[in-house]
Amino acid sequence: MSTIVEVEKLALDLSEQERAALAANLLDSLPPVLSDQDEGIAEAVRRDADLEADPSQAISLSELDSHIQGRRG
Repeated sequence: MSTIVEVEKLALDLSEQERAALAANLLDSLPPVLSDQDEGIAEAVRRDADLEADPSQAISLSELDSHIQGRRG
């Protein structure tokens, strides 16, 4: 049996609270951004800042749905 399978089996035997703590610790051990080759995160941060500066740029979900339906024509 491989080590990862053994670890997974042991982890799944933990209580819900213990699994949550383990998952949080594992996620915290990873770098904040694993890869952003297309600079998508930088673009998202820029757009977020734009919306913070001018909230009138935002559209509602129903407006987004209308725009999408309009493109499907």
